[in-house]
Amino acid sequence: MSHDPLPRDMRLPAPCIVDTGIIVSKQDMQRLLADLGRVRYIYTQDDNLLSEGEGCVLEVFADPQQSTLVANHALYLNVCSFDYLELKKSAEQEPCFDLIQDSRQLRLIPVSNPLQEQTTRTLNAAALEAVVAEVLSANWDVRIDDEENFSF
Repeated sequence: MSHDPLPRDMRLPAPCIVDTGIIVSKQDMQRLLADLGRVRYIYTQDDNLLSEGEGCVLEVFADPQQSTLVANHALYLNVCSFDYLELKKSAEQEPCFDLIQDSRQLRLIPVSNPLQEQTTRTLNAAALEAVVAEVLSANWDVRIDDEENFSF
């Protein structure tokens, strides 16, 4: 039997964040960042620019023993490297994902659009399916031809 400190009717509902807000849940941070794809990044400390560039988010994970790595246009983001994620719009009205840890900030600005990428992924999956079907069909044709040539 588990003990619940708050009765069901007194629990707060899960947050609903639309376009702006602060995310502290590592799991929610992971879900948001996983679909980013290509991004521009700006890394600052105490409002001083340390690095900026463009890259692709290759992995998003939560592990207190590993680092967040940004190198060679690749981003490996560990949500445990940050206290929270602030979701907002830039001055140019672009969506921004600000990963904050003390006085450090890693700002991610999506370059790719998940709607367009989803369409591309769907088209790629359909094209792959068609190729596989064609290869399998060709394989069956070859077997039938071989059987006809060698039957007595």
